[in-house]
Amino acid sequence: MKSWQKLAGAVILAGVVPACGTFPLPPVSEQGKGVRQPASAYYVVRAGDTLFSIAWESGLDYQDVARWNNISPPYLIRPGERLRLYPSSDVAVTHPPPATPAARTRPPPAKPDSSSPARHAPPATTGQLNWMWPTQGDLLDRFSANGSNKGIDIGGSKGQPILAAEAGHVVYQGSGLRGYGQLIIIKHNADFLSAYAHCDKIYVKEGNVIKRGQKIADMGSSGTDRAKLHFEVRYRGAPVDPQAYLPRK
Repeated sequence: MKSWQKLAGAVILAGVVPACGTFPLPPVSEQGKGVRQPASAYYVVRAGDTLFSIAWESGLDYQDVARWNNISPPYLIRPGERLRLYPSSDVAVTHPPPATPAARTRPPPAKPDSSSPARHAPPATTGQLNWMWPTQGDLLDRFSANGSNKGIDIGGSKGQPILAAEAGHVVYQGSGLRGYGQLIIIKHNADFLSAYAHCDKIYVKEGNVIKRGQKIADMGSSGTDRAKLHFEVRYRGAPVDPQAYLPRK
């Protein structure tokens, strides 16, 4: 199956349908160089875009984008449409539950400016979620709050096991997001997703229910220059620091 077909399948699993037109590879990079951040207040839909892909690349929750633009399921969008990437004054913003004190001190989130969408600090704990490290290895690169790195990079060797950091189900598996190589995205609950990039051999497919600690792939170098795992955690669409949730080493 082609990459764009796989990504379209993931969109359906996430509760959205693709826009009209072809489905080119979205310009996404874990280093943030190709990611469309919502520096602008609006985004003009291009052929191949979906509400899910626009939200992912902008670090937003697709349900928020739908609400801000009065788009109802099945979330059909069309090329040329102008989408708001921030809440208007008459649209209610959903706030996360109050955070409980965490074992570690986490820096406060950056304050959004007037042209950026409203961001809310994720809870310091994640309810019933019990995160674990997805693989062993040296930490090559840390999460950057300014967007230069949307996750962490863990070094290792080709063929090294990659494990699910928490239970959930696979909403995407493929190579349709440029810069991520072979990628797996797991949805854990209504708020949290995790992403595993640069995989070699894949052992799961879209729709699979995954257990915590289950082997989902082998480490590889797809889409990058060395064997490593790029690991992301996203809270309501926005990238957050995975080390705020993973156990201390």
